[in-house]
Amino acid sequence: MLKIGWFSTGRDEAARQLLQAAQDKTRRGDLNGRISFVFSNREPGEAKESDLFFELVRSYNIPLVCLSHKKFETAGEGKEWRIKYDREVDKRIEPFAPDLCVLAGYMLIVSEELCQKYDMINLHPAPPGGPTGSWQEVIWTLIQHRADTAGAMMHVVTPELDRGPAVSYCLFSIKGEPFAEYWRKENKDMLFRLIRQHELAREFPLIIMTLQALSRGEVSIKDKRVVDAQGKLISGYDLSRKVDEEVKKSLR
Repeated sequence: MLKIGWFSTGRDEAARQLLQAAQDKTRRGDLNGRISFVFSNREPGEAKESDLFFELVRSYNIPLVCLSHKKFETAGEGKEWRIKYDREVDKRIEPFAPDLCVLAGYMLIVSEELCQKYDMINLHPAPPGGPTGSWQEVIWTLIQHRADTAGAMMHVVTPELDRGPAVSYCLFSIKGEPFAEYWRKENKDMLFRLIRQHELAREFPLIIMTLQALSRGEVSIKDKRVVDAQGKLISGYDLSRKVDEEVKKSLR
């Protein structure tokens, strides 16, 4: 059974919904694993949304580990505070010995030491080899380059931001309907909104299906590289079809 460490700032409703989705899958036996702890870089009382997130974690009887990064940020200089912070984080999560850590709405960049010690995965709103940066930057780059496809990937967290090996991914065309009309009209604002809408609808299914695939051994992380069930090195597990099917179900 996969022991999962769940990292989240807990800053909004989406953070709660994602945790609920993962917990529901584990309870039903659709995910051969369990969330062994939840870590947050906020502490109780810092924000209303994160307090709601903590209440949800406690309702599941999942161990909650909190350490506010603000205590380190105000006392440190440059990158030094990040290193000290993550060393303290490590002390607190090490006893749980997670097989995998998932960054699920975690709003800090993980230090080199921490991501080298643990296998960590993170969502990036672009296909493998696609644009880096925030989801806004990714979409504008796709529009600027008149890309044929958009998508999202779950990737191994490495010191090189957004460039770790892809664990899984999903793709979708942005040249057919309903996008074609707005390409013709050069309506970039509408294209931006549509691409984001379609990418966002795929995020939760991709994250959950990736955890399922990892828990079943369909894909694995070995020495920070991604391999299939036969141990063959791959450049990501294509979940496009399965994710599209799940998106269609949600729209019915």
